[in-house]
Amino acid sequence: MPITATRLIAAAALGALGLVILAGASHAQGVADFYRGKTIDLDIGYSVGGGYDLYARLIARRMGGHIPGNPTIVPKNMEGAGSLRLANYLYAAAPSDGTVIGATSRGAAFDPLLGETGARFDASKFSWIGSANNEVSVCVVSASSGFTKFDDLYEKPLTIGSTGAADDTYQFPALVNAVLGTKFKIVTGYPGGNDVSLALERGEVQGRCGWSWSSIKTTRFNWVRDKRIIVLVQMSLSKHPDLPNVPLIMDLAKTDEQRQIFKMIFARQTMGRPYLAPPGVPADRLAALRQGFMDTVTDKEFLTEAEANKFEINPVKGEDLQALVQEVYQTPPEVVKKAAAAVR
Repeated sequence: MPITATRLIAAAALGALGLVILAGASHAQGVADFYRGKTIDLDIGYSVGGGYDLYARLIARRMGGHIPGNPTIVPKNMEGAGSLRLANYLYAAAPSDGTVIGATSRGAAFDPLLGETGARFDASKFSWIGSANNEVSVCVVSASSGFTKFDDLYEKPLTIGSTGAADDTYQFPALVNAVLGTKFKIVTGYPGGNDVSLALERGEVQGRCGWSWSSIKTTRFNWVRDKRIIVLVQMSLSKHPDLPNVPLIMDLAKTDEQRQIFKMIFARQTMGRPYLAPPGVPADRLAALRQGFMDTVTDKEFLTEAEANKFEINPVKGEDLQALVQEVYQTPPEVVKKAAAAVR
């Protein structure tokens, strides 16, 4: 090829690259111009002082500095119906311009599939920003219970405590009973998770299921250290790094249908501390919110503060949440029906 032609092609390539760079700079500047001087409401679906509230406020203190234009993020509480009030608001009434985001429960996204009449939204249409933690729940037994491994649950009943039928402490073991034929005997009526732990300590029950490993490490790690409890199984889509030798519930499924049912219910674990915005947020602003979130939860100062407050941070990208929710919403109707019946 003649040298002149080569130079012309090179010049054209450089020109195209310049246009791409300019477009990227214009894109970033447009987001910065929008957010400069503005506030972003971070609505929290629970009351002040709980885990969802504390995580959200920690994020709100730093996330604005990682978004172009440095908006101020203002946390507000909108409790009600286990965060469904907030989810309904985000779906149908909140501004969709990127100035409102929310912190809902990890299970709220899938409540419409499970027949929750108060859930009036399609979670696959939300603008998912990210999750601060990929939760792993476990089932534990007291060392004196006589249970040492998961397979023991097929042979004899295990009495466990629960706060009620709407909680993971009931739904997770009830699901495993229905799908795998285990023999969890669930005692409901405890006011809260700590009350279940106290009942386990007193010997009223033999175990507790649907208990976040992060919570155990924060509140009862001496039980693990002193071998007062045994972890029988992990209830999530993937194992926790701390528990490489404890079986994962997904690996215990025997058929494709069982795996689909487990994925539908335990997908909420990946969304341990989820953040989302209304449907229809402009793509450039959603990208900025997602990147700002990930920059926040990987920031050294943020992680130092989180560790000081004993918050486990194992972030999940918004794009991954979006894909997971859309996949679960495509679960065949007959599988959805069986999963919903199993946790009732």
